[in-house]
Amino acid sequence: MRTTTPSSAPGISPAGSSLPDPAATDAVPTAGERALVLGGGGSTGNAWLIGVVAGLADAGLDVSTTADVTVGTSAGSTAAAQLAGATPAELYAAALVAPPRPQSGPSGPAAGGDRTRQAADQMARTAAVIAGARDAADMRRRLGEAALALPGSSDEAVQSRWRATVAARLPDPSWPRTAVLLTAVDAQTGEPFVFDRQSGVDLVDAVAASCASGFAYRVGERQYLDGGYRRNENADLAAGHRRVLVLSPFGGRTRAPLGWGLQLSAQVDELRERGSDVEVIVPGAGADHFFGPQAMDLSLRPAAAEAGYERGTALAERVAALWR
Repeated sequence: MRTTTPSSAPGISPAGSSLPDPAATDAVPTAGERALVLGGGGSTGNAWLIGVVAGLADAGLDVSTTADVTVGTSAGSTAAAQLAGATPAELYAAALVAPPRPQSGPSGPAAGGDRTRQAADQMARTAAVIAGARDAADMRRRLGEAALALPGSSDEAVQSRWRATVAARLPDPSWPRTAVLLTAVDAQTGEPFVFDRQSGVDLVDAVAASCASGFAYRVGERQYLDGGYRRNENADLAAGHRRVLVLSPFGGRTRAPLGWGLQLSAQVDELRERGSDVEVIVPGAGADHFFGPQAMDLSLRPAAAEAGYERGTALAERVAALWR
């Protein structure tokens, strides 16, 4: 695993780490007993993740404070940061509150339908990039080029608004003392990247970078994209841990060709080959409508959180056999 230097990434200490391609075998940033992996999934995915963890907690299984490391990607990076600053019960209660009705007019935030259309447009744009890519590394480079061409990547006001939006989601702006790894992709090189508390950047900036699925987000002199462009879960970063629990709002699917090995099943195989016991929680039957283009519809967050809670309570006994 190669680390950056201050000259290659001003504002980021050498502790920030460039990750190898998923096919590499040395992506082991840490090792320990238990690892919690929180995958990407948009706004509804974040609510579902919180619901699962809260359901497990209410069933007597605390996975958020007993994990030796938490790996967060995109919506999972937000959930990882939130769980470090508040209890699952508090976060679940907040997720159940219906969002306020959006303001009318161009100055107001996008309504659910608008956000869904924007998400659908983004998925169409990225699908075209994926279809034209030779492999996963080429895909990330192309996605980076496309993101850097968007106006928001160079608009300071857009960047500031995104940072403020992310900051408002975090109960505590400080990095937790426990190990938290937040994934991203360098938009200028296509290289996967991981932030942690030793990276020399604020927690909010690491989360904002990990969640930047449209325009690229600036941290220092580098710009970053959603960590889900490496893998939706990045569960392979938990290698070296004996017990690994993976929560995947997108159900382990990938939009990339299966031959690239980005799907969750390939990650789980890698972990098991390296000695980890792994359990995976995905949404139950009937929950698919929360994800895909609808994943950014804030009005679906309460129902997605409830679906996650039900999933957590239903699977708590099985997960306890792994975790305890």
